[in-house]
Formats: sequence, structure tokens, C-alpha cells
Amino acid sequence: MARWNIHNVSVRGVSACVPKEVVHTEDFSFFDKEGAEVFNNTVGIRERRLGPDTLCASDMCQAAAEKLIAELGWEKESIDMLVFESVTADFHPTPPTSCLLQDRLGLSEDCFCLDIPMGCCGCMYAMNVAGNMLSNGNIKRALVLIGDTALRMGSMQDKSRVPLFGDMGTAVALEYDTTAEPILIDFHTQGSGYKALMTPHGGFRHPLTPESFVQEDFGNGILRAPKDTLIDGMAVFTFAISKPAKTVANIIEELGIDRENDIDYYLIHQANKLIVDRLVKKLKLPVEKVPYNLESFGNTGGASVPGLMVTRLREQLQQDKPHRLLCSSFGLGLSWGTMLLNVKNLVIPELMEI
Repeated sequence: MARWNIHNVSVRGVSACVPKEVVHTEDFSFFDKEGAEVFNNTVGIRERRLGPDTLCASDMCQAAAEKLIAELGWEKESIDMLVFESVTADFHPTPPTSCLLQDRLGLSEDCFCLDIPMGCCGCMYAMNVAGNMLSNGNIKRALVLIGDTALRMGSMQDKSRVPLFGDMGTAVALEYDTTAEPILIDFHTQGSGYKALMTPHGGFRHPLTPESFVQEDFGNGILRAPKDTLIDGMAVFTFAISKPAKTVANIIEELGIDRENDIDYYLIHQANKLIVDRLVKKLKLPVEKVPYNLESFGNTGGASVPGLMVTRLREQLQQDKPHRLLCSSFGLGLSWGTMLLNVKNLVIPELMEI
């Protein structure tokens, strides 16, 4: 079983950064006024943030990290590890963006750096890796930077994908702490479903060729080329409302969790309203404990869970009162994960715009 109980690690702070430009659903050329309103009401994403072509995920993560480090009062030399989770690295395939961020943030040359490209489950993967490395006390502080510029991965003329996503970068500060409550992280993978979320051309299996840039019209407003990331909406929907829900239900039952009294907030990956609503209903979660921000930011990939903490729970999580969070993410791979996290007194700067 791919499950970890991570001891001796506390979350000290969370921050987030988004581009200034707001794109409303009606701004997309493939929607008329009626179609945009139907999308807004069913999918639940009314606006999203889109960065210019010059803005990378690392830029937003760097801004979020700088602000968080300053408000925590951490000396940069004290940061022993930097993890960058993203599928939109600065360069492809090399060098690792985490190494570039070590330099740009002015961290010590003794800082251990690592890239993790796991998409929507990326926050939990990165938290798991950094948390386990911190837990034995060999290192004391880690920065987990999670972000994507997912809109630019696909065709801007692909109605099935582009209106779902938004750009965001986040930073999570972790610290060795022998008094901390354990962090539980549970993972699963169904690699046979990888074609539901993929970029067909551009890797070593299918290198870029002239044909990679030739667009095909799939009908219903879907125009894309093999170099563009695609999403099989029905396959993803079926996966998202079944596998993650079953895992969360099993953990709740196994640990004897009282849905109403033992969990303060349920942070569900903001894929779209249809999926989140179905999971809430299927798992019988108290609606008032399930925050949403997809109406303003869309699907921000791995940044979704920390983004919720900054944009919807900032005031609550800064309090000197413990909050227990149950987090669920799902996406590329196909992969899905569940995390139980106890936090209090978090440092959470206001949402940044660049």
C-alpha cells in the first residue's frame, strides 16, 4: 500500500501568485453568449487567470516564495530543500527548473533541489517527498513550489480543454518539528488510463515533426494539433468521481472519521463544478466545509489545494487554533491521492498578482 505517515513535519506557511489578466468565459471565440452562460452554470468556471507568453510557472512560484520567506522571517541560508512541482518547466527537457529557482531565490549551494512533474496530484507528491526527507531531522526546512501555466499547453481553439484551466504558482513552507501531528498521504495509480490526459507529441516516444503542428478539426469547437495537450472529458469525469471517492471513503471508514466533527475543511482538487459537486454528494460531505475557488481561477493543476488555502481559507488557517484538513487530488497518470493534514498559525500572505 502506497501510504505514508509523516512524522515531525509542520506546515509553516502557504502563499500563491496569479497573473493579472482575467479571462472570462465569454471572451473565448468558440462561445456565444448563451453557450458561455451554460458553461458558467454547469462547469462553474466563470473566469481564470492567463499569463503572457513571457511568464513561466517558476516566475509565479518565485514571487510566492519570496513573499512567504519574508513573512516567515526565514534566513534563506536555512532552507535545505527546494522542490518544484510543475508540468510547465522553464526548459524542456533540461535543466531542472528547481536548480534555476535555487539561484534566483538566492538559496544556499547546499540546498537539495528536485523537479516533480505530476500535474494535478503534484502538491501531494511534492509534500510527500519533502516531508519524508524532513522527518528524520537530517534537514530542517523545505520549500515546496507548485505551479503551472496550463492554458498554454494546449490549443487556444480547443473548446474541450482551454476554458477549464487557469495559471497559478504557489509556495508551501515545511519545517522539522518533533511536536507536529503526523501527515497522512495515500497514493494510487492507474497507468492504463494515461491517454485521457496527455500531450501526444513532443517527448522522446513521439518527437516533434512538421506533422506535430498540423491542426485537426474534431468538431464541436475542438481544433488542436498532436503537440497540444488533450483531455478526454468523459474518461476523466468517470475516473474522477469513482477512484478518488472510493479511496477517501475507505480512509474515512478505516480511521473512524466523523465527517461533521473530525474534519474542519475538505479541500478537493478544483477540476470543475460537476466533479467536485458529485464527489461531495457521493461522499456525503458537509457542503459548508467544502470551499470552492474554481469560479474565479479554474483548474490550476497541482496548485489547486494550496490555492484554496490562500484564496478561501486565509483568515481561518492563520488562527491560533488547530484545523484538520482532508485533501483529495486526481489527474495525470492517471493518479490520485488523499492527504490528512493538521495546521494552525499558518503564515499566509495575501494573494499576489504579477
